[in-house]
Amino acid sequence: MTDRIVVYTTMKNEGPFMIDWVSYYLSLGIDHFLIYTNDCDDGTDLIAERLGDLGIATHVDNWVKPKQSPQNTMLRRVRSHPRFLDADWTFSLDVDEYLNIRLPDPSMHKLLEKLQETAGEPFDVASFAWKLFGCGGIEDFSDIPVAEQFFLCDTEQGYYSGVAGGLKSITRNNGLFTRYGPHRPKGVAPERMSEIRWVDGGGQLLDPEAVTWRATSNYRHDFARIHHYVTRSIGSFMVKRDRGKTNHIHDDQAESYWNNMNANLVEDRSILPLWEKAAVERERLMSDDQLASLHAAACSWHAQKIVELNQRPDWVEFREFLHRYKTMGPGR
Repeated sequence: MTDRIVVYTTMKNEGPFMIDWVSYYLSLGIDHFLIYTNDCDDGTDLIAERLGDLGIATHVDNWVKPKQSPQNTMLRRVRSHPRFLDADWTFSLDVDEYLNIRLPDPSMHKLLEKLQETAGEPFDVASFAWKLFGCGGIEDFSDIPVAEQFFLCDTEQGYYSGVAGGLKSITRNNGLFTRYGPHRPKGVAPERMSEIRWVDGGGQLLDPEAVTWRATSNYRHDFARIHHYVTRSIGSFMVKRDRGKTNHIHDDQAESYWNNMNANLVEDRSILPLWEKAAVERERLMSDDQLASLHAAACSWHAQKIVELNQRPDWVEFREFLHRYKTMGPGR
């Protein structure tokens, strides 16, 4: 029997990007999505509901109190969800994160097999490092999949900034972990720490006590790496800033965040063959009239929001900054 893999995530106003992302992971063999949403204006929650009607996802209203972190709230709630408990593997991902599997026949199950073969033993967690993709000088939002639109990114070795080396983890659901962070599982009893087998994207065994939220320089990416389309276009980044962060909600995603994340150093188109497979799934999903209509409405809302943000007088300097440094941050 093939292991069941469940992706869990939290979203707010991500409607234009949901169908592409779900299509991509369906094409890699993900079995189900747990989509937690809060305070949506663009129909993200409605898209999640429709995906639920189609049996692809489960939508959960992730209501939060004022000043409460939606992501941390989701991470507490998800661990008791029946779909989460029933999974063999659980994978925490955001809608701007695409796992680029570097195998001849790319799929999640082939990747898990390759990692185990390389490690030489079954493992409990695999953590994949980010590879940041910048806006590439693209200013305007277009309803084009990010994998077909953004190609300038960080280098293969090293990390663009101190926060560019974040990682995301797929975890075997075997009871070793009692808590989950956005980047890695947590909550291991000290007496069970020696049981954990943790690998990176190259199947290299890691010291579980040394794993943090970000990768180190010795992480390998032989078989997979997370393509993180964190900025998208300038217009979409403004919507992202206006929405606010899902975890550190008091942090403003402004100039400093852009400097740290807008990596445009080299070109990487290696994900395109995987996207060709995903495009078939996308066409299938978009053949559902209701889903297609909700997607179009989300794109329309997103575009109108950008118009509104371009007119905000208190954002004049911020907008000028983004256009001035659309391919490279100050001092780089």
